[in-house]
Amino acid sequence: MPAHGLDLSRIAAPMVNQSDLPFRILVRRYNTSLVYTQMLLPDRLLNDQDYLEFHTRGLREDYDSPVVVQLCGNDPDVVVRAAKTVVDRADAVDLNLGCPQDAAREGHYGGYLLGQKDWPLVESIVSALSHSLPIPVSAKIRLCQNVSATPALGVRLEAAGASWIALHARHVSARRRRQGAADLSQVKTLKERVNVPVVSNGNVRTWEDVIANHAETGADGIMVGETLLANPCLFANATPDPVKISLEYLDICREHPDTATIETIQAHVRHFVDHQCGRRPWYNKFRAALTRCGTVDEIERLLRVRVQRWRGLAPLAEDETEDDEAEAAEDDDGARKPRPACERAVQSRDHGRPAG
Repeated sequence: MPAHGLDLSRIAAPMVNQSDLPFRILVRRYNTSLVYTQMLLPDRLLNDQDYLEFHTRGLREDYDSPVVVQLCGNDPDVVVRAAKTVVDRADAVDLNLGCPQDAAREGHYGGYLLGQKDWPLVESIVSALSHSLPIPVSAKIRLCQNVSATPALGVRLEAAGASWIALHARHVSARRRRQGAADLSQVKTLKERVNVPVVSNGNVRTWEDVIANHAETGADGIMVGETLLANPCLFANATPDPVKISLEYLDICREHPDTATIETIQAHVRHFVDHQCGRRPWYNKFRAALTRCGTVDEIERLLRVRVQRWRGLAPLAEDETEDDEAEAAEDDDGARKPRPACERAVQSRDHGRPAG
Protein backbone atom coordinates (compact mmCIF):
# COMPACT_ATOMS: atom_id res chain seq x y z
CA MET A 1 0.00 0.00 0.00
CA PRO A 2 1.47 3.36 -0.97
CA ALA A 3 2.14 5.82 1.87
CA HIS A 4 2.30 9.44 0.75
CA GLY A 5 2.88 8.21 -2.79
CA LEU A 6 5.65 5.76 -1.87
CA ASP A 7 5.48 2.13 -2.99
CA LEU A 8 6.24 0.06 0.10
CA SER A 9 5.80 -3.33 -1.53
CA ARG A 10 9.47 -4.28 -2.14
CA ILE A 11 11.97 -2.54 0.11
CA ALA A 12 15.75 -2.76 0.47
CA ALA A 13 16.48 -2.57 4.19
CA PRO A 14 18.95 -0.16 5.78
CA MET A 15 22.28 -1.96 6.28
CA VAL A 16 25.41 -0.61 7.94
CA ASN A 17 28.09 0.20 5.34
CA GLN A 18 26.10 -1.69 2.68
CA SER A 19 23.26 0.66 1.70
CA ASP A 20 25.59 2.77 -0.41
CA LEU A 21 24.42 4.75 -3.43
CA PRO A 22 25.71 2.29 -6.09
CA PHE A 23 23.95 -0.61 -4.35
CA ARG A 24 20.73 1.38 -4.05
CA ILE A 25 20.86 2.09 -7.79
CA LEU A 26 21.58 -1.56 -8.55
CA VAL A 27 18.65 -3.03 -6.63
CA ARG A 28 16.27 -0.48 -8.15
CA ARG A 29 17.14 -1.87 -11.57
CA TYR A 30 15.74 -5.20 -10.42
CA ASN A 31 12.27 -4.32 -9.18
CA THR A 32 13.02 -2.92 -5.71
CA SER A 33 10.40 -0.24 -5.13
CA LEU A 34 11.98 1.68 -2.24
CA VAL A 35 15.43 1.88 -0.66
CA TYR A 36 16.76 3.10 2.67
CA THR A 37 20.11 4.62 3.46
CA GLN A 38 22.09 3.05 6.23
CA MET A 39 21.37 4.31 9.74
CA LEU A 40 22.94 7.77 10.03
CA LEU A 41 24.16 9.32 13.26
CA PRO A 42 22.58 12.71 14.04
CA ASP A 43 25.60 14.12 15.89
CA ARG A 44 27.84 13.43 12.90
CA LEU A 45 25.39 14.87 10.40
CA LEU A 46 25.39 18.07 12.46
CA ASN A 47 29.09 18.27 13.31
CA ASP A 48 31.05 16.40 10.64
CA GLN A 49 30.82 18.03 7.21
CA ASP A 50 32.65 15.19 5.47
CA TYR A 51 30.22 12.66 6.95
CA LEU A 52 27.24 14.76 5.86
CA GLU A 53 28.55 15.20 2.32
CA PHE A 54 29.49 11.55 1.88
CA HIS A 55 26.16 10.16 3.02
CA THR A 56 24.01 12.66 1.14
CA ARG A 57 25.94 12.58 -2.12
CA GLY A 58 23.50 11.76 -4.91
CA LEU A 59 20.48 11.50 -2.62
CA ARG A 60 17.14 11.97 -4.36
CA GLU A 61 18.62 12.58 -7.78
CA ASP A 62 16.73 10.85 -10.59
CA TYR A 63 18.92 7.77 -10.15
CA ASP A 64 18.39 7.61 -6.36
CA SER A 65 14.72 8.22 -5.77
CA PRO A 66 12.60 7.40 -3.89
CA VAL A 67 14.84 7.04 -0.87
CA VAL A 68 14.26 6.92 2.88
CA VAL A 69 16.96 8.38 5.14
CA GLN A 70 17.21 6.45 8.38
CA LEU A 71 18.30 8.20 11.58
CA CYS A 72 18.85 7.04 15.14
CA GLY A 73 19.07 8.92 18.42
CA ASN A 74 17.45 9.61 21.77
CA ASP A 75 17.18 13.41 21.81
CA PRO A 76 14.17 14.82 19.91
CA ASP A 77 15.84 18.18 19.28
CA VAL A 78 19.07 16.67 17.96
CA VAL A 79 17.26 14.14 15.76
CA VAL A 80 15.02 16.83 14.27
CA ARG A 81 17.95 19.14 13.57
CA ALA A 82 19.80 16.28 11.90
CA ALA A 83 16.73 15.42 9.85
CA LYS A 84 16.60 18.98 8.58
CA THR A 85 20.09 18.58 7.10
CA VAL A 86 18.77 15.86 4.77
CA VAL A 87 15.08 16.70 4.41
CA ASP A 88 15.45 18.29 0.97
CA ARG A 89 17.23 15.14 -0.26
CA ALA A 90 14.90 12.49 1.14
CA ASP A 91 11.42 11.20 0.35
CA ALA A 92 10.91 10.13 3.97
CA VAL A 93 12.80 9.91 7.26
CA ASP A 94 12.84 6.73 9.34
CA LEU A 95 13.61 6.40 13.04
CA ASN A 96 15.70 3.32 13.81
CA LEU A 97 14.23 1.46 16.79
CA GLY A 98 15.81 -1.89 16.03
CA CYS A 99 19.60 -1.60 15.85
CA PRO A 100 21.01 -4.38 18.09
CA GLN A 101 24.68 -3.41 17.99
CA ASP A 102 26.79 -2.76 21.07
CA ALA A 103 27.18 0.88 20.04
CA ALA A 104 23.40 1.27 20.14
CA ARG A 105 23.24 -0.21 23.61
CA GLU A 106 26.05 2.03 24.84
CA GLY A 107 24.52 5.12 23.21
CA HIS A 108 20.98 4.15 24.23
CA TYR A 109 19.36 4.29 20.81
CA GLY A 110 18.00 1.88 18.20
CA GLY A 111 16.57 -1.33 19.64
CA TYR A 112 17.48 -0.28 23.15
CA LEU A 113 14.62 2.23 23.19
CA LEU A 114 11.97 -0.51 22.97
CA GLY A 115 11.52 -0.86 26.70
CA GLN A 116 8.24 0.61 27.93
CA LYS A 117 10.03 3.15 30.12
CA ASP A 118 11.37 4.72 26.91
CA TRP A 119 8.09 4.76 24.98
CA PRO A 120 7.31 8.39 25.92
CA LEU A 121 10.76 9.39 24.60
CA VAL A 122 10.23 7.44 21.38
CA GLU A 123 6.81 9.02 20.91
CA SER A 124 8.28 12.49 21.44
CA ILE A 125 10.94 11.89 18.77
CA VAL A 126 8.45 10.60 16.20
CA SER A 127 6.04 13.41 17.03
CA ALA A 128 8.75 16.05 16.76
CA LEU A 129 9.85 14.69 13.40
CA SER A 130 6.33 14.42 11.99
CA HIS A 131 5.46 17.96 13.06
CA SER A 132 8.76 19.46 11.85
CA LEU A 133 9.22 17.83 8.44
CA PRO A 134 7.25 18.19 5.20
CA ILE A 135 7.91 14.53 4.32
CA PRO A 136 6.62 11.28 5.88
CA VAL A 137 8.16 9.85 9.03
CA SER A 138 8.31 6.11 9.69
CA ALA A 139 9.74 3.78 12.31
CA LYS A 140 11.57 0.47 12.01
CA ILE A 141 11.23 -1.65 15.13
CA ARG A 142 11.98 -5.08 16.53
CA LEU A 143 9.96 -7.14 18.97
CA CYS A 144 9.65 -5.74 22.47
CA GLN A 145 11.12 -7.95 25.17
CA ASN A 146 7.54 -8.61 26.20
CA VAL A 147 6.35 -9.67 22.76
CA SER A 148 2.71 -8.92 23.49
CA ALA A 149 3.62 -5.25 24.04
CA THR A 150 4.83 -4.80 20.45
CA PRO A 151 1.39 -4.01 18.95
CA ALA A 152 0.77 -1.48 21.72
CA LEU A 153 4.00 0.28 20.80
CA GLY A 154 2.87 0.28 17.18
CA VAL A 155 -0.41 1.95 18.14
CA ARG A 156 1.49 4.64 20.00
CA LEU A 157 3.90 5.20 17.10
CA GLU A 158 0.94 5.63 14.78
CA ALA A 159 -0.63 8.16 17.17
CA ALA A 160 2.68 10.03 17.35
CA GLY A 161 2.71 10.49 13.59
CA ALA A 162 4.41 7.47 12.00
CA SER A 163 3.23 7.05 8.41
CA TRP A 164 4.18 3.37 8.38
CA ILE A 165 5.91 0.87 10.63
CA ALA A 166 8.43 -1.79 9.60
CA LEU A 167 8.75 -4.74 11.98
CA HIS A 168 11.76 -7.04 12.04
CA ALA A 169 10.08 -9.71 14.10
CA ARG A 170 13.06 -10.78 16.17
CA HIS A 171 14.29 -9.66 19.57
CA VAL A 172 17.18 -7.27 20.03
CA SER A 173 20.46 -9.07 20.72
CA ALA A 174 23.92 -7.79 19.86
CA ARG A 175 25.33 -11.32 20.09
CA ARG A 176 22.61 -13.34 18.33
CA ARG A 177 20.74 -10.78 16.28
CA ARG A 178 19.44 -13.32 13.76
CA GLN A 179 19.10 -16.36 16.00
CA GLY A 180 16.13 -18.39 14.87
CA ALA A 181 13.33 -17.49 12.52
CA ALA A 182 11.47 -14.20 12.70
CA ASP A 183 8.04 -14.56 14.32
CA LEU A 184 5.87 -13.48 11.41
CA SER A 185 2.70 -13.99 13.46
CA GLN A 186 3.67 -10.80 15.29
CA VAL A 187 3.71 -8.88 12.01
CA LYS A 188 0.19 -10.11 11.36
CA THR A 189 -0.89 -9.05 14.85
CA LEU A 190 0.63 -5.60 14.42
CA LYS A 191 -1.07 -5.25 11.05
CA GLU A 192 -4.41 -6.00 12.70
CA ARG A 193 -3.88 -3.40 15.42
CA VAL A 194 -2.78 -0.31 13.47
CA ASN A 195 -4.27 1.65 10.61
CA VAL A 196 -1.01 2.71 8.96
CA PRO A 197 0.83 0.40 6.55
CA VAL A 198 2.99 -2.33 8.06
CA VAL A 199 6.15 -3.69 6.43
CA SER A 200 7.39 -7.20 7.26
CA ASN A 201 11.14 -7.81 7.62
CA GLY A 202 12.52 -11.32 8.10
CA ASN A 203 12.56 -14.91 6.85
CA VAL A 204 13.16 -14.12 3.18
CA ARG A 205 15.75 -16.14 1.28
CA THR A 206 13.98 -16.65 -2.05
CA TRP A 207 11.25 -15.10 -4.17
CA GLU A 208 8.89 -17.79 -2.89
CA ASP A 209 9.59 -16.52 0.63
CA VAL A 210 8.51 -13.03 -0.42
CA ILE A 211 5.17 -14.42 -1.55
CA ALA A 212 4.79 -16.61 1.54
CA ASN A 213 5.69 -13.76 3.90
CA HIS A 214 3.06 -11.52 2.39
CA ALA A 215 0.45 -14.27 2.48
CA GLU A 216 1.14 -15.09 6.14
CA THR A 217 1.36 -11.55 7.49
CA GLY A 218 -0.96 -9.54 5.26
CA ALA A 219 1.75 -6.87 5.35
CA ASP A 220 1.67 -3.93 2.96
CA GLY A 221 5.26 -4.59 1.94
CA ILE A 222 8.24 -6.88 2.38
CA MET A 223 11.64 -5.53 3.47
CA VAL A 224 14.77 -7.57 2.73
CA GLY A 225 18.31 -6.98 3.93
CA GLU A 226 21.06 -9.59 3.79
CA THR A 227 19.43 -11.71 1.11
CA LEU A 228 19.50 -8.71 -1.24
CA LEU A 229 23.21 -8.38 -0.58
CA ALA A 230 23.63 -11.90 -1.94
CA ASN A 231 21.06 -11.55 -4.72
CA PRO A 232 20.20 -7.96 -5.66
CA CYS A 233 17.79 -9.33 -8.27
CA LEU A 234 15.58 -11.08 -5.70
CA PHE A 235 12.57 -8.80 -6.21
CA ALA A 236 12.77 -9.46 -9.96
CA ASN A 237 12.56 -13.20 -9.25
CA ALA A 238 15.92 -13.64 -10.95
CA THR A 239 19.27 -15.25 -10.18
CA PRO A 240 22.14 -13.26 -11.69
CA ASP A 241 25.48 -14.51 -12.88
CA PRO A 242 27.78 -13.53 -9.98
CA VAL A 243 30.53 -12.06 -12.13
CA LYS A 244 28.19 -10.11 -14.39
CA ILE A 245 26.20 -8.62 -11.51
CA SER A 246 29.49 -7.68 -9.83
CA LEU A 247 30.66 -5.94 -12.99
CA GLU A 248 27.36 -4.10 -13.24
CA TYR A 249 27.81 -2.88 -9.68
CA LEU A 250 31.40 -1.79 -10.42
CA ASP A 251 30.19 0.19 -13.45
CA ILE A 252 27.76 2.07 -11.20
CA CYS A 253 30.59 2.76 -8.75
CA ARG A 254 32.55 4.35 -11.58
CA GLU A 255 29.57 6.44 -12.64
CA HIS A 256 29.20 7.72 -9.07
CA PRO A 257 32.70 8.03 -7.61
CA ASP A 258 33.27 8.73 -3.94
CA THR A 259 29.92 7.27 -2.89
CA ALA A 260 31.26 3.93 -1.62
CA THR A 261 34.53 3.05 0.06
CA ILE A 262 36.76 0.35 -1.39
CA GLU A 263 35.92 -1.80 1.65
CA THR A 264 32.20 -1.49 0.91
CA ILE A 265 32.77 -2.31 -2.76
CA GLN A 266 34.81 -5.38 -1.83
CA ALA A 267 32.09 -6.50 0.58
CA HIS A 268 29.37 -6.28 -2.07
CA VAL A 269 31.40 -8.23 -4.62
CA ARG A 270 32.21 -10.86 -2.01
CA HIS A 271 28.50 -11.26 -1.21
CA PHE A 272 27.59 -11.59 -4.91
CA VAL A 273 30.17 -14.30 -5.53
CA ASP A 274 29.66 -16.10 -2.22
CA HIS A 275 25.93 -16.51 -2.88
CA GLN A 276 26.52 -19.06 -5.63
CA CYS A 277 30.19 -19.96 -5.41
CA GLY A 278 30.95 -19.90 -1.70
CA ARG A 279 31.51 -23.66 -1.59
CA ARG A 280 33.72 -23.86 -4.63
CA PRO A 281 37.28 -24.99 -3.86
CA TRP A 282 38.72 -21.71 -5.14
CA TYR A 283 36.49 -19.42 -3.06
CA ASN A 284 38.96 -18.77 -0.23
CA LYS A 285 41.60 -17.91 -2.81
CA PHE A 286 39.15 -15.45 -4.35
CA ARG A 287 38.48 -13.80 -0.98
CA ALA A 288 42.20 -13.35 -0.34
CA ALA A 289 42.75 -11.90 -3.81
CA LEU A 290 39.76 -9.57 -3.43
CA THR A 291 41.12 -8.23 -0.15
CA ARG A 292 44.39 -7.35 -1.88
CA CYS A 293 42.59 -5.28 -4.53
CA GLY A 294 42.94 -1.57 -3.90
CA THR A 295 40.94 -0.16 -6.80
CA VAL A 296 37.78 -0.84 -8.78
CA ASP A 297 39.94 -1.66 -11.80
CA GLU A 298 41.83 -4.34 -9.86
CA ILE A 299 38.56 -5.89 -8.68
CA GLU A 300 37.25 -5.89 -12.24
CA ARG A 301 40.37 -7.62 -13.54
CA LEU A 302 40.10 -10.23 -10.79
CA LEU A 303 36.52 -10.96 -11.81
CA ARG A 304 36.99 -10.89 -15.57
CA VAL A 305 40.10 -13.05 -15.68
CA ARG A 306 40.91 -15.06 -12.59
CA VAL A 307 37.40 -15.76 -11.30
CA GLN A 308 36.28 -16.73 -14.79
CA ARG A 309 39.17 -19.15 -15.08
CA TRP A 310 38.48 -20.60 -11.63
CA ARG A 311 34.93 -21.20 -12.81
CA GLY A 312 36.21 -23.02 -15.89
CA LEU A 313 35.21 -20.18 -18.22
CA ALA A 314 37.03 -17.93 -20.65
CA PRO A 315 38.01 -14.42 -19.55
CA LEU A 316 35.32 -11.87 -20.34
CA ALA A 317 37.54 -9.41 -22.18
CA GLU A 318 40.20 -10.18 -24.78
CA ASP A 319 42.41 -7.32 -23.68
CA GLU A 320 42.71 -8.73 -20.17
CA THR A 321 44.22 -12.14 -20.90
CA GLU A 322 47.88 -11.26 -20.52
CA ASP A 323 48.40 -12.53 -16.99
CA ASP A 324 51.89 -12.96 -15.63
CA GLU A 325 53.15 -16.52 -15.23
CA ALA A 326 52.60 -16.64 -11.49
CA GLU A 327 48.96 -15.65 -11.79
CA ALA A 328 48.38 -18.08 -14.63
CA ALA A 329 49.94 -20.89 -12.60
CA GLU A 330 47.79 -20.02 -9.60
CA ASP A 331 44.69 -20.16 -11.79
CA ASP A 332 45.54 -23.50 -13.40
CA ASP A 333 43.87 -25.62 -10.72
CA GLY A 334 40.43 -24.36 -11.71
CA ALA A 335 40.87 -23.71 -15.41
CA ARG A 336 39.68 -27.07 -16.69
CA LYS A 337 36.90 -27.81 -14.22
CA PRO A 338 33.36 -28.27 -15.55
CA ARG A 339 31.18 -25.21 -15.77
CA PRO A 340 29.84 -24.68 -12.22
CA ALA A 341 26.19 -24.30 -11.30
CA CYS A 342 26.76 -20.70 -10.24
CA GLU A 343 26.95 -19.67 -13.90
CA ARG A 344 23.35 -18.69 -14.67
CA ALA A 345 21.94 -15.96 -16.83
CA VAL A 346 19.97 -13.09 -15.35
CA GLN A 347 16.29 -13.69 -15.94
CA SER A 348 13.82 -11.03 -17.04
CA ARG A 349 13.64 -8.08 -14.65
CA ASP A 350 9.88 -7.93 -15.13
CA HIS A 351 9.28 -11.56 -14.24
CA GLY A 352 7.00 -11.62 -11.24
CA ARG A 353 5.93 -8.95 -8.78
CA PRO A 354 4.93 -9.43 -5.17
CA ALA A 355 1.29 -9.15 -4.32
CA GLY A 356 0.16 -6.01 -2.52
